[in-house]
Amino acid sequence: MAVLPQFAHPWDLSPAEARALQERLRAQVRITPLATPPRWVAGVDVGIQDDIARAAVVLLSFPDLTPLEASTAQVPVSFPYIPGLLAFREGPAVLEALAQLNGQPDVLLFDAQGLAHPRRMGLATHMGILLDWPSIGCAKSRLWGEHEEPPPQRGSWVPLWDGEEVIGAVLRTQTGVQPVYVSVGHRVDLETAIDLVLACAPTCRLPEPIRWAHRVASGEALPTARQPTLF
Repeated sequence: MAVLPQFAHPWDLSPAEARALQERLRAQVRITPLATPPRWVAGVDVGIQDDIARAAVVLLSFPDLTPLEASTAQVPVSFPYIPGLLAFREGPAVLEALAQLNGQPDVLLFDAQGLAHPRRMGLATHMGILLDWPSIGCAKSRLWGEHEEPPPQRGSWVPLWDGEEVIGAVLRTQTGVQPVYVSVGHRVDLETAIDLVLACAPTCRLPEPIRWAHRVASGEALPTARQPTLF
């Protein structure tokens, strides 16, 4: 039941080759509403230390946001740190962690960008295309685009623009806190992405799936050893 890549590409690319690959993958992005409401949502987070990428995936039920299962993977990093090309540092570890997951999420929620990227190919979009799986980017900071400040109330948002194109939303998940940057990854639309991120963040700035993925990536265990049962 693991989420496995539908196709692959080499990871040992030069920066110029990586950018060219992003431009080719860009044509494969699908923006469409989810066919059915999600029952299972997975958060994905990656940390890098001493040239090792540690990816964590945590599966939660939806809408009650109960953590059910976690998987992790550690992969040596060979690609240099270059803004806009982080998928080539973090992607292999993410794919390995997803391959170890027993349950099958309906949507992947990344602590990363999706289309809010200079070539529309943040980690959430890159992984969504390789997996051909619904994915959403929910980043803590802006990588690309311009925006006004959203109103202070929870649920308020403003468009994130690149010229005349809307590439994401700047969403206030809690009243008075800093917003998050939400963008389509693959096989969702922006309205779905905003609604799902907000539903997954009932009390904190970051959505619970991403909060749990960050905690697991840092070595914390889930509160129970329960496994999903409806797959």
